[in-house]
Amino acid sequence: MDAPFAVIFDMDGVLFDTETIALRCWGEAAKTLGLDGWRELYPQCIGITQPKTMELWIEHWGEENAEAFGKEILAVYDREYAGRPVPQKPGAAEILKALDEKGIPLAVASSTPEARVRQHLGEHGFLPQFDAVIGGDRLQRSKPAPDIFLLAAEALGAEPERCFVIEDSFNGIRAAHAANMRPIMVPDLLAPTEEIAAMAEVVLADLFAAREYLKNI
Repeated sequence: MDAPFAVIFDMDGVLFDTETIALRCWGEAAKTLGLDGWRELYPQCIGITQPKTMELWIEHWGEENAEAFGKEILAVYDREYAGRPVPQKPGAAEILKALDEKGIPLAVASSTPEARVRQHLGEHGFLPQFDAVIGGDRLQRSKPAPDIFLLAAEALGAEPERCFVIEDSFNGIRAAHAANMRPIMVPDLLAPTEEIAAMAEVVLADLFAAREYLKNI
């Protein structure tokens, strides 16, 4: 008998519209501090952990500016977005409900710290639908390394080759591909390049399309 399929979700830009919020916060913070080049830097940071992001900031602006930028981003977020749940991506509730009703093992594997992942999932009532929640602060290596997805598969008791991964980021697709999983790309801020499209099993417009794609697993 074949082992069961499982589905692993990224969070930011997949379940929640947090990448758009982050982009706005970056822009406001960079304007306040007079830092340039942030638009080119932002795509490189999608899907990676906070420590890895800080490394890129330091490389780009120096340590003092990088630390100030991080603090200013948090200040902008607290001023404009704190105290209310982040918005869901279209189809998030529907795909989770459909897969949960089928008894498909589900995990979240996000580069965001786990406490924040659980907070966002809990605010929308999604937390009980997941069998495993893995945050980026539990691992040393960030996406595009496959570590976080392999840990999620282990937590679900699923073979990597029977895990679908729903991702929006280039680094996430690279990580899922490196884990020998089945990457489904649902683009958010970035359309796939030829490299990324070749790594993905399929590129779909939204989570409604992903729900249809997975309905017969």
